[in-house]
Amino acid sequence: MVDMKMDSETVMAAEIKSEAPVCADVRVDTIRKHVEDLVAIPYRAAGSPNGTRGAHYNRDALIAAGVRDAAVQSLPAIVSFPEHADLRVESPQARAIQATTLGHSLQTAVGGLRGDLVYVGPGGFDDYAGKDVRGKIILTELSYAPGRHEKQRIAALKGAIGAVMMNWGPADNEALPYGSVKPAWGNPTPDTIRTQMPTLPCVGISRAAGLQLKAQCEQGTVQVWFHTHVENGWRDVEITVGRLSPAASSPEADDFLLVGGHQDGWFGEAATDNAAGNACMVELARAFHGYRDRLRRGITFGLWTAHETGTMAGSTWFCDQNWDHLRAHCVAYLQIDQPGCIGTTQWSTKSNSELRAFHTAIEQRMLDKPLKWKPSTKTGDASFFGIGIPMFAAEGAYTDAELKATANASYGWWHHTLDNRIDKLDWTLMGEHIRLYAAYIWELCTAPVLPFRFVPVAALLHERLSALGAAGAGVGVDALATMAQDLIREAQRLDDVAQREAARFSKKQGSDSAALRLNRCLKRLSRLLVPLQSTACGVYEQDPYGFTPQSTVIPCLYDVPRLAATAEGEERWLLETQLRRARNRVADGLHDAQDLIRDTLHDLQ
Repeated sequence: MVDMKMDSETVMAAEIKSEAPVCADVRVDTIRKHVEDLVAIPYRAAGSPNGTRGAHYNRDALIAAGVRDAAVQSLPAIVSFPEHADLRVESPQARAIQATTLGHSLQTAVGGLRGDLVYVGPGGFDDYAGKDVRGKIILTELSYAPGRHEKQRIAALKGAIGAVMMNWGPADNEALPYGSVKPAWGNPTPDTIRTQMPTLPCVGISRAAGLQLKAQCEQGTVQVWFHTHVENGWRDVEITVGRLSPAASSPEADDFLLVGGHQDGWFGEAATDNAAGNACMVELARAFHGYRDRLRRGITFGLWTAHETGTMAGSTWFCDQNWDHLRAHCVAYLQIDQPGCIGTTQWSTKSNSELRAFHTAIEQRMLDKPLKWKPSTKTGDASFFGIGIPMFAAEGAYTDAELKATANASYGWWHHTLDNRIDKLDWTLMGEHIRLYAAYIWELCTAPVLPFRFVPVAALLHERLSALGAAGAGVGVDALATMAQDLIREAQRLDDVAQREAARFSKKQGSDSAALRLNRCLKRLSRLLVPLQSTACGVYEQDPYGFTPQSTVIPCLYDVPRLAATAEGEERWLLETQLRRARNRVADGLHDAQDLIRDTLHDLQ
C-alpha cells in the first residue's frame, strides 16, 4: 500500500509556482523571426531539398534555444510531387479551367480521362443518395467532412472514375488548392498498400470555377476531360526531434509531454501551415529551457514531415520506432498547427475527454473570448491514438457564420494555396497563442498529479453505448452501457482521490509516492480508453485518414446501426461476426479500466 500521509518515507513537494513567469518570457518577436526565416525556404515538401533545409533549420534553431539533444532523423516514406493538371469542359460549352493535380492522385493515361460530371456535395456516403456515379467523374466540395482522402475512397467505392475537388472560401475565391488524397495513414504495409492507396486520378480547382461547374451540373449533362501530372514514390524524408529534460532529481524525470507539429509545407510560403507552428515550438523550447530545473517531466519536441504529401508518415514512424518509450512515459501530446491566423475571434480546442477540464480551466482563466470544444478525431498528426496517448490541439477559430459564408474554411480561405503568406498571421493573436501553449505545457510538466479526469471519458462512452444498445442487442452491445455506467462510478472515485491529492500538494503536504501511483494509473487508463474512444482498427494499426467511422465515438462499433437494418443472410452474418468481436474488445477495455482503478485505490488506502 501507498501511505498518503506525511511520514519519513514521503517526499514533501516543492512549492509549485504558477505559469506566469514562463508566459511572460515567451516572445512574439522571436517567433516572427523564425517564421520569416522559414518562409524564405519555400515549398518545404517532404523528400525535397527545401524539405531537408527546413528540417535542418529547425534542428539548429532548437539547439540555439538550448535544446542540445536535437537531431534530424531520416526515414523512407511514400510521398507525392504533384504538378498542374489540364482540365477542360467539353460540353455543353468548351472551355479550359485552371487546375492542380492532388497529391497521390493516379496519373491519367496519355489521352487523359473523360466523363460526365456529377456533383456530390461534401462527398460523404450519404451525399451519394439517389446518384449513380458509376463510370463518371465526381465534383465535390473541399470541406473536411469528410477529408479529401476519404472523398476519394468513397468515390472509388461508388464506381466513379475520377474526382474534381473545388476549393473552399468565399464564392469568388480564385485560389487553387493543394492537398493529398492518400488514405493510408503513414507508410503502408503489405496489406494496406493494396487496400488503402488511392485508386482515382484527382484534381483541384478554385471555388469560383467549382461553383460554375456545379451550376452547370444542375442544368443538365456536363462532360469534362482532365489530365494529371504527378510523381509518387519512395523518398528519404526528415523529421526533427529535440528533447528538453527536467532536473535529474525529479521523481518523474523519465516522463515527458510530446509537443508536435509538421514542418513540411505546400508550394509557396506555407506561413500559417505550418511555419508559424514550428516557430512557436522553437520559442517554447527557448522559454522552457530557462525553467527546466523546475519541471517534473520533460518535453519532447517533434517536428514531423510527410504530413502533407505522405499522410502523416513522419509522426507515424516516430510512434512505431519509439513505441516502448512512448507507451511507458509519454503523458500527453500537444499538437501545434496553424496558430495565429488573421481574423479569428474564438478559441477552439479538440481534445481527448480526460484533458478537457485541464485545458478549459486555463482557457477560462487566460482568455476573454468564446471557447469551442470538440473531441479529438484522427486528423492532423493524430498518430498516437492506437498507443493510447491523449492529445489536444488548440488555436484561434472563426465564428459559425464566417464558416458558413466560406464553405467551412476553418483554416482560412488561403489554406493550402499560394496565398498562404506571412500576411495571414496576426502577431497579437500569436502572443495569445504562445502564452496559452506555455500555460498548457507548464501544468502538464509541473503538476505532481496529472490533471486528467476520467468521469468525462466514461460518460462519453456511456452516452454512445446507450445510443447503440437497442440496435446492437443481437451482438451483446446492449450490455455495454451498464459496464460503462460502472466505469463512471469507479472513475468518480479515482477523480476524487486525484483531486484531493493535488490539493494536498498545493498546501505543500503531498505525497510523491501517492502521486506516482496515481499517475501510473492515469497514464494506463489513457492507454486503455483512448483506443476505444478514437480508433476503429485498435492499438497496433492506423485507421485511414478521414475514415468515416472516425466521426463517431467508439469507431469500431460504427456499423451497429446498419446491423439492425440488414436482413438475415450472408451480409448480416459477416457483420455480426465483425461487431461481436468489436463488442468484446470494448467490453475488455471497460473491465480492464475498472480493475485498474480498483487496484490503484486499494494500493492508496
